Amino acid sequence: MMHWREGVVARTGESWPGAIECRVSTAAGEVRALAYTALVGEPAIGDRVLLNVSAIERALGTGGYAFVVARPEANPTAPDSPGHIVKARYTPQQQIVLAVDEQDSPHHALLREADDLDGMPVVVTDLHSALPAIIAGARSQAPDLTIAYVMPDGGALPAAFSRTVAGLRSAGWLAATITVGQAFGGDHEAVTVHTGLLAARHVAGADLAIVIQGPGNVGTDTRWGFSGVSCAESLHAASVLGGMPCAALRVSGADARSRHRGISHHSLTAYGRALLAPATLPVTVTGDRELDALIEEQLELLVQSARAPLTVARVAADGLMSALADTPVLLRTMGRGLAEDPASFLFAAAAGRWAAATARP
Repeated sequence: MMHWREGVVARTGESWPGAIECRVSTAAGEVRALAYTALVGEPAIGDRVLLNVSAIERALGTGGYAFVVARPEANPTAPDSPGHIVKARYTPQQQIVLAVDEQDSPHHALLREADDLDGMPVVVTDLHSALPAIIAGARSQAPDLTIAYVMPDGGALPAAFSRTVAGLRSAGWLAATITVGQAFGGDHEAVTVHTGLLAARHVAGADLAIVIQGPGNVGTDTRWGFSGVSCAESLHAASVLGGMPCAALRVSGADARSRHRGISHHSLTAYGRALLAPATLPVTVTGDRELDALIEEQLELLVQSARAPLTVARVAADGLMSALADTPVLLRTMGRGLAEDPASFLFAAAAGRWAAATARP
C-alpha cells in the first residue's frame, strides 16, 4: 500500500542531472524529498506536491527521501517521443522511451545484426558502490579506455537516483550509461542486458563494460532471496555474446554480519550456485593476514564447488589504494568508506585492473 502526503515546497537544495532535492512542508512536518525532473519537472518554492512517503514511513533505505509523484498545478507536458518501449510498465509513472534497439532507433539496423562483443571484458558485481572502484582499478591499468555502465533493474529504476553515475559522467570516467530492463534514464535505453551490452560495445564504442544494479539492492537473509543473484544472468549474457565474463567478488573486512565477512554469501551463491558459464575471478590481497587467509579458504571452496569453471586471476595490489583515493566521487559501501573497509574497494578495483589488462581498444 502506498503512503501519500501532500505538501508545499519550502526550499530546494542540491541537484544533479535528472534529480533535485527539496524540503516539503506537510501536515506531519517537513520532509526531505527527491524529484526526478524527467518525470515531474523542477519543483519551485511554493509548489504544491504529492509525495510517496512509503519508504520513510517504514524506515527503509532510500537515502531518507520521500519522492515527488506529481505537481498538480505545474506538471510538465511531455514532448512527443518516437519511442514506444515502456519502462516501469503498468505503474502510474511508467515511461515511454526510445530504446537503442527498437525499430525507430537510428541504431536499430546496427543492433539487429550485432551478435558479438568482440571479446570485450564485462565486469559484473552486485553492489552499486563498487562502480567507481572498478573504474579506478581499470584506469590504474589503462587510463584511456572507453568504459560504459550497463544498469539493470535489480535496484533503483531511475538512473538519476545515482549521484555516483552523475559524478563519474561529469568527470569523464564513464562514456555512457545504458539502462536496461525496467531501469530508465541512461544515455541509452535498452530492452535487455544483452542489447545493453551490444549497445555498449557497438554504439558507445566501449572497450570495457560494467554491469551492476543501481543503488538499493534487496536482501532477505536467505540463500536465494537477494537481487544480486542476477549477477549470474549478466555473466551468462556476456558469455553468450562472446565477451569476457569477469565476476567481481563482494568482499568485506568490516561487515559485522558473518555471512558477508570475507567473500559475501551473495558472491558465493551467484557465482558458485547460479552461474552456469565460465568466468574469471580477479583476486588481490588486503594486507590483513587474517582476512586474506579467510578469503583464500572461501575462494578454494567456491572454485571447487562451482557449477561452472571459475578461473582465479591474481592481481597485484600495488597502487590500487592510491587509485581509489583519487576517485572523483565518494567511496561508500553499506555505510563504510575506504578507510573503514578497504577490502571492499580493493577487490572491486582488482576486477577493474584485470579487465583493463585484457581489453582490446
